Amino acid sequence: MSLLSSGSIHENVRLTSELDPVVHWSPHPWGHRRACTWCRPTATGKCCREGVVDLSFEAESPLAPPAELLETLPSCDWVLQGDRHQIFFPPSETAGRPQEQRCWSSFLEHRAPVVTEEVAREALLSFVDSKCCYGSAAAGDLVILELKQQNLCRYRLETFSESRISEWTFQPFTNHSVDGPQRGTSPRLWDIKVQVPPMFQEDTRRFQVPHSSLVKECHKCHGRGRYKCSGCHGAGTVRCSSCSGAKRKAKSARRCQMCSGSGRRRCSTCSGRGNKTCATCKGEKKLLHFTQLVIAWKNSLFEFVSEPQLDCPGELLAKARGETLFKDENTTVYPIVDFPLREISLASRRGISEHSAALASRARVLQQRQTLELIPLTEVRYWYQGKTDVYYIYGTDHQVHVVDYPERWCCGCTIL
Repeated sequence: MSLLSSGSIHENVRLTSELDPVVHWSPHPWGHRRACTWCRPTATGKCCREGVVDLSFEAESPLAPPAELLETLPSCDWVLQGDRHQIFFPPSETAGRPQEQRCWSSFLEHRAPVVTEEVAREALLSFVDSKCCYGSAAAGDLVILELKQQNLCRYRLETFSESRISEWTFQPFTNHSVDGPQRGTSPRLWDIKVQVPPMFQEDTRRFQVPHSSLVKECHKCHGRGRYKCSGCHGAGTVRCSSCSGAKRKAKSARRCQMCSGSGRRRCSTCSGRGNKTCATCKGEKKLLHFTQLVIAWKNSLFEFVSEPQLDCPGELLAKARGETLFKDENTTVYPIVDFPLREISLASRRGISEHSAALASRARVLQQRQTLELIPLTEVRYWYQGKTDVYYIYGTDHQVHVVDYPERWCCGCTIL
């Protein structure tokens, strides 16, 4: 069931497509060392507005407009950050229902299916068949001496949260309607109602904040839509690379065929026009500035596996498939108490505390889910050709970990 974030709704919230040519602002790299707020100081000290605009020294990527270009927009309770991102603290939520007292005695009575010698051999044969350079003869002939079994418990906590930040962006203005401050006050960002993705599925979306748009002259081309080509400096032609501008090749009386004896060729950068379309406004001369709401839905994960008594790598057990014994899902979950394995109760308390501390001031928790899983682990001690060794079977799907398989033909495989 899809949920909607709480608060009043603004029907004209616009989802910004990833295909839209939206540019994020960054601080101006040179600062403002002269009175002109539009240009970088040149070697001659001349302002760019005094003559032909030559932006050949500028990078093709858009630069940020000066901060004073924009008026302050009416908005809501935001905290300005150094990178021009604004973090909005979420509203406080009411706590979920307290957890009922549970009887965990049934957990002690639960047992995973016993791994027999037949099951242990079949699991090893299946593992060997999946390896290109493992021989199956050893798996079929080895003698199983002993089976040691242990049931492990894995605690998992998932916290699905929503965070919101705002950022200034701009895109070419194409003479469409402008949703500016004259249409009303921009809503608080946590009051904007949006569709929430399915619980525990991460996603990031961007929306244009209502009534936050302003149209301004492009800060790079100064409203001209084009600027002088950096390849030919506005001439439309460049020196011929074949004759180096000599009109004839060296030690030849014939004129250069590449430039027809002119010594110059059409500039390939601007196709001979002498100028280029402004990459920032795409030739539209104006930019639409607006506030963009960025919403991130994140699923935080905390996991803990009880200490194994058998010598099987912990990273394998963390990924093992288990049987779910307990599942609790709510807006807020409470720590598991009085569990037979005290380390599980402590892990539950620690996980909930860590998630609460990490998310309390920067995100809103939408849903939490905690589970307990039983992970069976079996140590198989075997004898083969006068040598005793072990392998492990773990998880409900009988995955195998072999320390030193006796029939291995090359050293290029990784033992799992």
